[in-house]
Amino acid sequence: MKIRLLLAGLLMIFGTAQAMEPVNPPGLLPTEIARPLLEQDPAVAAARAGLDVALQDAGILDKSAYEWIARTSGQQRRLENGPRYTEWNVGIERTIRLSGKAAADRKLGQASIEESQARYGEALHESARELVALWVDWLATERARELAQNSLQSTQASLTAVEKRARAGDASKLDVSIARAELAEQRRMDNDAKTQAAAAWARLSTRFPGVSRQTMVLPMPLEIGGDAASWRERILEQSDELKVVQTQMRKTEAHADRARADKMPDPTLGGYTASEIGGRERIFGVMLSVPIPGGVRDARNARAIAAVDVSRREVELKQRELETAIASAVATAHGAYASLQIANEGAVYMQENASLMQRAYALGEADLQALLLARRQATAAANSALQAQVSALRAYYGLLVDAHLIWELDHD
Repeated sequence: MKIRLLLAGLLMIFGTAQAMEPVNPPGLLPTEIARPLLEQDPAVAAARAGLDVALQDAGILDKSAYEWIARTSGQQRRLENGPRYTEWNVGIERTIRLSGKAAADRKLGQASIEESQARYGEALHESARELVALWVDWLATERARELAQNSLQSTQASLTAVEKRARAGDASKLDVSIARAELAEQRRMDNDAKTQAAAAWARLSTRFPGVSRQTMVLPMPLEIGGDAASWRERILEQSDELKVVQTQMRKTEAHADRARADKMPDPTLGGYTASEIGGRERIFGVMLSVPIPGGVRDARNARAIAAVDVSRREVELKQRELETAIASAVATAHGAYASLQIANEGAVYMQENASLMQRAYALGEADLQALLLARRQATAAANSALQAQVSALRAYYGLLVDAHLIWELDHD
C-alpha cells in the first residue's frame, strides 16, 4: 500500500519535477531482474556494439586520412659518343588537411557517437516495451486460467445441484443433460486457458531467456497523474527515437561544413633531392601542388546544404509524430483506467447475481436456464474486466517506459 501511495504521489507531482528517480511499480519485474534481460537482448547488444564501432570511426576521423608518400626514381644519362651517368631522384610529400576540414571531421565523429548512443537507448527502450507486453500478457493468461478454473468449479457445483434436484424429482433428465453439456464446455474453456497461459510463458521465456517463472498477481494499474503537456515534456526529453534524428541532422550539418571547407582544395607539400651526372650535381628542392577546383565542389556543397534542410524537416516530423503518439497514449491511459473501474463494478454485480441465482436454484426458486445464463454473464463480465485491466496496464506501463521511469532506462 505504501509503495502504491508513493508511486501515485510521484506521478501527481510529475508535472513540476524536473528529474525523477526510476521506480518499481507493483506487479512489474524488479530492475535487478529486468535489466540483465534487456542487456542480453540481441538488438540491444548489437546497438551497444555499434557504439564501439562509432567510437572507432570517430578516432579515424580525428586523424587525417592523408599519409606520407615516398617517391624515388632512377635513370641513366647517355651522352653521344660519351660516358654514361647513373642518376636518381628521391622525394617525400604529404597532403595537408586544412583546419576547417579537421574541425568538421571531429564534429562528424562526435555526432556519430551520439547517434550510436541514441540507437542503443532506443533499442533498450523497444526491448523494454516488448518485455512489459510479454510480461503483462503472461500474467493476464495466468489470471484467465484462474478465472476459468473458478468457472469450472461453479459449473461443477451447478451440476451437483441439478443432479440433487433430479434425484428428488424436482429436475428433469433434460436439465441434467444441459448441465453436463455446460460442464463439458467449461472444461474445454479451462483447457484453452491453460494452453494460452503455457503459450504466453513460452513466448516470454523464449524471447527473454533466463526470466524466472515467478507468478505474481496481475496488478491493478494506478491512475496517471499530470496532464498531457507534462508527459510530453518528459517523454520528449528522454526520447532516444527523437535523439536519433537530431544527431542525424548534426551529422548532415557536419557533412555540409566539410563540403563547404572542401571548396578550398588541400595543398600537398614535399621535399626532394636528386643526383645527376653521376653525382657531380646534387639538387635539393621543395614542391607545392594545389588542385584547381572545379564545379563539382560547388555542386557537392549545394547538395550538402539541401540535405541539411531535409534533416531539419525530418526532425520536425519526428517530433510531431511523437507528440501525437504521447497525446494519444495519455488519453488512452486515462480512458482505459476509467473503463477498468466500470468493468470491475459490473463484474462484481454479475458475480453477486450468479451467486444469488445459484442459491435460488438450490432452493427451487429459479430454473436451470436462468442459473446458466447468470453464470455465463458472470464469466463474460470477469473476462471483460480482465481485458480492461490488461489494456489499462499496457497503457500505464507504456507511459512509464516511454518516460524512462522504470528499469533505469535513462542510460545517460
